[in-house]
Amino acid sequence: MKHLLVSALLIWYALFFFIMGMNPVDSQNWIFANILPILFVGFLTITYHALPFSSTSYLLFSFFLTLHTIGAHYTYAQTPVGEWIEDFLHLPRNNFDRIVHFCFGLLLAYPFNELFGKIKGIPSWLRTYLVFMTLIGLAGIWEILESWFARIVHPGLGQAFLGAQGDIWDAQKDMAATMYGALLCLSFMILIRKVQKPLSCFRAERLI
Repeated sequence: MKHLLVSALLIWYALFFFIMGMNPVDSQNWIFANILPILFVGFLTITYHALPFSSTSYLLFSFFLTLHTIGAHYTYAQTPVGEWIEDFLHLPRNNFDRIVHFCFGLLLAYPFNELFGKIKGIPSWLRTYLVFMTLIGLAGIWEILESWFARIVHPGLGQAFLGAQGDIWDAQKDMAATMYGALLCLSFMILIRKVQKPLSCFRAERLI
């Protein structure tokens, strides 16, 4: 069942990627924005047997990649869903980029926790710390890569090309959104561990 699920998710992403890539709003942005996701999907495919994740993790990966593909197609500053939210909540800007950065931390904290859990002997608190810092680091690396690409391809556009929408703190707020998402997911996982621990002890006592 897991193999079928992973295959279906891979087919879904490939088809969705093909459809969204047929006529993107900005072809250069589309190419740049999808370099790392394609490499990531390739890595997951190649290491499927050597470094497998759970079905839940693959679902979370697929959901995040779908959101990112939508943003890459329209460019994050012009995504229709973000414009609808902007109008409905009377926001000063299209916040779809913030949503996706938040989801990066929220959705990928579990898979990364699972990944670091494969390291034998690592305590849960250290695993939580590594997940948190890894996600923050990746969010920072993405912002740096974006700035490099903007300076090389469109040096005259600056923040306009990056989709900052006039916010000089856009990069920092994007990273903060990732941090909030990661904190929410990690807090939830810590809570589950604290609840499960006494329940496990209770079951063990009943067996004795």
